This record gives sequence, structure tokens and C-alpha cells, in this order.
Amino acid sequence: MMQLRLFLPSRIYLETEALAVKGESLEGGFTLLPRHIDMATVLIPGLLSYVTPDEEELFVAVDAGILVKRGESVLVTVKRAVSGELGALEEEVRRIEEAAGERERATRAAMARLEAGFVRGFLEFGK
Repeated sequence: MMQLRLFLPSRIYLETEALAVKGESLEGGFTLLPRHIDMATVLIPGLLSYVTPDEEELFVAVDAGILVKRGESVLVTVKRAVSGELGALEEEVRRIEEAAGERERATRAAMARLEAGFVRGFLEFGK
């Protein structure tokens, strides 16, 4: 049995026992079981699922984050999480992915402005 804890920036979202935890990282999907080796990975926006001691599989839509397994403890930190039925969570995952895309576009635009400012400053310095 593993102890699963899911943290949001402002609170603990979920704290429960789990027989298995499934998620998606940059390297692909994975399943953690109690005797698996310790690991840390970056989660991508998508579904995180876990199997309860009653062998019920529950789902949480999560934003990008970090998962760390150490011994019997699985710690997950994400910006946003929503629990619910699998069908309803598909729409939530789409919204999370769209928000992540918008943040990425805004970050690229900010980096382009910084680079342009640096180049302008460099060119003015050379005069």
C-alpha cells in the first residue's frame, strides 16, 4: 500500500492510500506500485489515476507538475487538480491543456520582447 498526497499551491488536495498510481510524464505513461523503485518525474497535463484499497480506480485531471515516489510515499505537486467521473474530466483536461498552451505562448512572447530589448541595447551601446 502507498500513501498518495496531492498538493496544490494553497492546500493539500488529496491524501489517501493507493494500491497503484498511474500518470503521464514527458517520457510517456507510467504505473507505480508499492515495491517499485523510488523515482521523480515531471507530469504533463492530463489524467492521474489511483486504485483505492477497495480496488476502485479514481481519476484526477491535473495540470503540469512534479511526482516523487519515495518508499511507500507518492507526493504530487500541481498548479490545478479536478476530481470527477472520467467522461467529465476529458473536457477539464482539454481546458488545462489549452491554458498551458496560452501560458507557453505568453512566455515565448515575453522572451521575444526581452531578446529584442537586449539586441536594441547592445546596438545602441556600440554607437
